Amino acid sequence: MHILITGAAGMIGRKLTARLVATGVFNNQQIEKLTLVDVNAPQPPEKFTGRVATIGADIADAVAARSAVAGRPDVVFHLAAIVSGEAELDFEKGMHVNFDGSRALLEAIRASGDDYRPRLVFSSSIAVFGAPFPEVIPDDFALTPLTSYGAQKVMVEQMLADYTRRGFLDGVGVRLPNIVVRPGKPNKAASGFFSSIIREPLNGEDANLPVDEDVRSWHASPRAAVGFLIHAAGLDSKALGQRVNLTMPGFCCTVAEQIAALRRVAGDKVASRIRHVSDPLVIRIVAGWPSRFDTQRALTLGFQAESSFDEIIRAHIDDELGGRIAA
Repeated sequence: MHILITGAAGMIGRKLTARLVATGVFNNQQIEKLTLVDVNAPQPPEKFTGRVATIGADIADAVAARSAVAGRPDVVFHLAAIVSGEAELDFEKGMHVNFDGSRALLEAIRASGDDYRPRLVFSSSIAVFGAPFPEVIPDDFALTPLTSYGAQKVMVEQMLADYTRRGFLDGVGVRLPNIVVRPGKPNKAASGFFSSIIREPLNGEDANLPVDEDVRSWHASPRAAVGFLIHAAGLDSKALGQRVNLTMPGFCCTVAEQIAALRRVAGDKVASRIRHVSDPLVIRIVAGWPSRFDTQRALTLGFQAESSFDEIIRAHIDDELGGRIAA
């Protein structure tokens, strides 16, 4: 089994790599090779007994894309992307990475021959949907994004569906919820504050909240996100059917409910480290995002996520903080 991961140096890419290395097996087959691609070459994983190729390249470059798939990987996890806030501020960069990179990868696979049809799992986003929304959003709700990032994800979803229909590859698009709590430094995602208002207080630091506490959103942990990707890669194509893009399960809550969960799990002192500092750009972007979904199709197909925000916080404490909270 040969697995390719684009965006492998990112948070989800690193965690996905670690999960695959820890098990060493995928779909009852030994993982013999990992190809890890990012704009800067990812660090090779430790304790992996198979072969590892780490590539530092711009996947939007046709030559780089062809090189990445030259070994004909059996499974491709396409995670490479520019995050929402950065794609909104820099249109050219967002289009280059999010759309051009995806098209170059899909074209490289198509050019590899009629006898090559890998499973490709694409990390899409709930940003493909745009207001006005029904109270609960089904998978087949109109894709009318209100950000460049969302529009770029929609375009790739449509390509993925068409390349799958034509038999060039076997695609699955997973629309990820807001992934919290993200470890490490804040990134330029407009949704980053959902993580920072939990992460920084747990680390003993103050955190800025740029929106009102009544903002509601759809969440899952990094642990759950990796589970989504792995489950999608092993999904039966017949069970999936022709609608290859679907929304992942998650937990819906307001910012106020996030903070209440933090208070329950970590105490008043930790929760008091959150400060209200308004950010008009973040407020505008978040206002166009959906917040509650009907994910019965994904649940029926076996995808699983947390059932409370307390679980999401505890997953972060266990996975990133060694079970300990800063005083």
